[in-house]
Amino acid sequence: MMLKGLAGNPTAGYVAPFLVFVGVMALEHAFPPNPELWYPVRFAATLAAIVFLSWPYLNWRPSKPIASIAIGAAVFVIWVAPDRLFHYRQFWLFHNALTGVASSAVPLDLRRSAGFLAIRILGSMALVPVAEELFWRGWMMRWLIDTHFEKVPLGKYAPMAFWAVAFLFASEHGPYWEVGLIAGVIYNWWLVRTRNLADCILAHAVTNAILAAWVLTTNEWQ
Repeated sequence: MMLKGLAGNPTAGYVAPFLVFVGVMALEHAFPPNPELWYPVRFAATLAAIVFLSWPYLNWRPSKPIASIAIGAAVFVIWVAPDRLFHYRQFWLFHNALTGVASSAVPLDLRRSAGFLAIRILGSMALVPVAEELFWRGWMMRWLIDTHFEKVPLGKYAPMAFWAVAFLFASEHGPYWEVGLIAGVIYNWWLVRTRNLADCILAHAVTNAILAAWVLTTNEWQ
């Protein structure tokens, strides 16, 4: 009933999947760790929000698919290469009470569970890019320009909105805030360039897909 009441509301369409996603994460932290329970709940709740609230506002046709794929791959390199080369993730700027620490709560047995891995990888590749791009670049970048955000064209550049979203996106990524900031700037720039949220969703999905493959091959779950 709640979803039905929000259907057709543009703000809900852009914001709800992200709020559902982080809301379930907050519930996870309020209870003893149980990824086997909470990851499927998070996946199902976010998927429901996208299907029932966001679908009318989604465009699935990127204008520059090849370039979007290349940008997604470049963001992956930026995400892993600096720490791989210089091993600075334990420095206090990235390892403190505010940012948290780079670690994983996924127990060893679940890392070998095909069902759990399928949900985790599919969520990372398909749901997270949609929820985050709708919220950060589809809604907030426009809402910071005009609270009647639908009047603002996708990809309109305003310095305050551009950089506020980039820094907020960075803050969402905890101890990886510095590469999160670079990723946020790149995704923001790509929306300004393409004026098509589908291009950002595709780039973000590619980044997350390669990161998922990296985690599985290197076992660096943090």
